[in-house]
Amino acid sequence: MVMGASAARLAAPKTAGPRMLALSACALGLFFILSTGLVAPSFAHTTIAVDKYDVEAGWDVEPPIVGLRNSVILSVVERGEIEGQSTGVTHVFRGVEATILFGGESKVLTFNPADLPGHYKAPIIPTRTGTYLLQVQGDIRDTPVDIVIPIEDVEHTAALDFPPVAGGGGSGSGSGGGADAADIIAMKKAISSLQQDISRLKSGEDIVVPGNDNDAGGLSYNFAVMGLSMSAVAIVMGVISLTRKPAA
Repeated sequence: MVMGASAARLAAPKTAGPRMLALSACALGLFFILSTGLVAPSFAHTTIAVDKYDVEAGWDVEPPIVGLRNSVILSVVERGEIEGQSTGVTHVFRGVEATILFGGESKVLTFNPADLPGHYKAPIIPTRTGTYLLQVQGDIRDTPVDIVIPIEDVEHTAALDFPPVAGGGGSGSGSGGGADAADIIAMKKAISSLQQDISRLKSGEDIVVPGNDNDAGGLSYNFAVMGLSMSAVAIVMGVISLTRKPAA
């Protein structure tokens, strides 16, 4: 099933060439990142031993789906003298900090106690498909800890979509729907950035233009306006490409 979905994804650009030409190079790169994310291995919950403690991390809802609210689960238990027995460690985050990692980006998570002693949850909405890592640093009851735990890969909405997203049938349309969702997220970020630049222009705040000196204010302003205009055109083209239905 995974090989079939992968093959369908690889064939999709041949039939959607005009649509992809209308998207920016950034969106095209994001599409390939998402495509490889579907076939990446999943780790599910992973446990790492730290001295007499077992530290386990994973997603609350599995499989984790891009754009859907979820939580990272972290559990810390102390192994007992009898094999198979353990005790949950409370108040772990008095001396520990947990950071979620994706690519070159990171975010410190806020964990709250869960139902069981030694179990903690941190709400999060994963916005990209692929592998996430949880870095745990600090000390657990005077035991130093500095580990990185891989957690299950975040998948496209195609993993759960039903009926398939309009625009085709079978697994190919499902993966296409996932790519569309990713393109829309990238488009929203581009629009948000454009709005911020326009606001800075209105307020008279300088916009740095590479290669221009500070005393060339008029020229810098013209370059900024031209750049914003080109960005607006690119966004309009992207919206048109996303809303245009492929020919039957």
